[in-house]
Amino acid sequence: MLDQPLFQKVLIANRGEIAVRVIRACQELGIGTIAVYSELDRDALHVRLADEAFALGGQTAAESYLNTEAILDIIKTSGANAVHPGYGFFSENADFARAITEMGVAFIGPPPEAIEIMGDKISAREAAEKVGVHSVPGIARFLTGPDEITAFGSEHGYPIAIKAAFGGGGRGMKVVKSADEAADALESAQREALAYFARDECYIERYLVKPRHIEIQIMADNHGNAVYLGQRDCSAQRRHQKLVEEAPAPFLPADVAKAMGEAAVKVALGCNYSNAGTVEFLYENGEFHYLEMNTRLQVEHPVTELVTGLDLVALQLHVAAGGKLPITQDEVTIGGHAIEIRINAEDVAGGAFLPSPGTITKLRVPSGYGVRWDGGYEEGDEVSQFYDNLVGKLICFGVDRETAIARTIRALKEFVIEGVATTIPADLAILEHDDFQGGDYSTKWVEEVLDLSKVKAEAAPAADADEEPKVRRQTTVEVNGKRFDVSMWVPESAGVPAGPKKSKRRSSGGGGAGGGSGEVAVPMQGSIVKVVVAVGDTVEVGDTIVVLEAMKMENNVNAEKAGTVKEVRVTEGDSVGGGDIVAIIE
Repeated sequence: MLDQPLFQKVLIANRGEIAVRVIRACQELGIGTIAVYSELDRDALHVRLADEAFALGGQTAAESYLNTEAILDIIKTSGANAVHPGYGFFSENADFARAITEMGVAFIGPPPEAIEIMGDKISAREAAEKVGVHSVPGIARFLTGPDEITAFGSEHGYPIAIKAAFGGGGRGMKVVKSADEAADALESAQREALAYFARDECYIERYLVKPRHIEIQIMADNHGNAVYLGQRDCSAQRRHQKLVEEAPAPFLPADVAKAMGEAAVKVALGCNYSNAGTVEFLYENGEFHYLEMNTRLQVEHPVTELVTGLDLVALQLHVAAGGKLPITQDEVTIGGHAIEIRINAEDVAGGAFLPSPGTITKLRVPSGYGVRWDGGYEEGDEVSQFYDNLVGKLICFGVDRETAIARTIRALKEFVIEGVATTIPADLAILEHDDFQGGDYSTKWVEEVLDLSKVKAEAAPAADADEEPKVRRQTTVEVNGKRFDVSMWVPESAGVPAGPKKSKRRSSGGGGAGGGSGEVAVPMQGSIVKVVVAVGDTVEVGDTIVVLEAMKMENNVNAEKAGTVKEVRVTEGDSVGGGDIVAIIE
């Protein structure tokens, strides 16, 4: 397959499990790898595995992995002749891709012009319509205010989906169920879009009642060839974020699957696309609607790899280096069934799916026939509040769907992870449910049908009372930004400045004050992005007090007691820890 010269050095402009995945693919092909890292990721797994690593500085994504100038400087310094963007961050940013290609460095992804067309979800809808692929009804322009949402709702009805115009994967997406929700939902969607994609433009479309989320993996080269590699079903979601993905899409009529695949190739060829991409559709009542095209490798690409036998990252490198696709559409074969489980650092207690950052104190991943683990962390690593909460992906293969489900359940029960709560209890509940096994579910099924009320909050391991907490102390030498470091663990009191003391509630969990005490506390560490109330306001049970962002997700922290706001202890931009009291109601 890889019969032409490849790259000497590939810089991976990302972090976590996708950076690890790309590094491993490059190493198998004899390609040198260069990692970049934030201050918090100084000793992350992708940094440890890469041949070279360079410091970006900063902690948040905006300060590090979205720092264009820093990344471009490292490309020059490191001598990289190709850049793989992974997914998220700059993977769908045309300006970033263009800046790289103008340096004479290969961008392992589509050309900037295709990213511009398909990365802007509005022009993408127009491009799809031109080749006869139709979308869900919506407004094909950037929103200027909530009045446009309410006007659309008056004409077409609710619910309405607000979506990030320059993003994907459910980030920056909010559902508006009534006119009263429009303003707050738009504000929240724009904040999330800006934090994750560095652009806050949004658009709207009808939110279908009971759709399945079906996507088509395509691969195109620079010689006018394109193929589709089967379908994936990604309908098991919460907060518009996928939990379980599988290939091929089950219970999908063969003629519909073929029509979707052909439509996906039409969309790709219509914008002169090359490299890996995913065309997403909503399927309901025998009809499918074009949703969007993600101009990058998808999180769920491993299930396609297992049923096709193709290494998609290797194919990306092959195409980016100028190679022709090694297969035609007639040569694409699908065999068996694969299921991917996203293991996220979230506490699913009661269906809350609250972010759960922290240090992984114990990690034992399952193994056995047909079991694959794509992880971004190892035991002792920290899952930070500043980044996405995906710990890794468990992918299981079987000769058929029934076998794949059984194998995945077995593997999940073998999985041991401590120090952070994870989505594993919800994953098991999904796989073991009759609806899932019988194919009777939609994108709303997890939130509307799946019962997680009996799932209890996962307690963090108690610290040894006799042992003083330790912190990593690091001595680092960076020559032209390249890292050489030595680290050691020392007692917290050994020269480490103490942070400001914060008032803690005595027990954490939930989105408000325990037992209606009037103390409103945050359930996890994060940043306050909005304070909704002021001293003297009257609130009812369930009213939002503050909006907390953790792991790129916004969470409403609500009152559990009716009364008057006596005290507000935070302002927008403040960082808080789990259990911190942010307001008092009496």
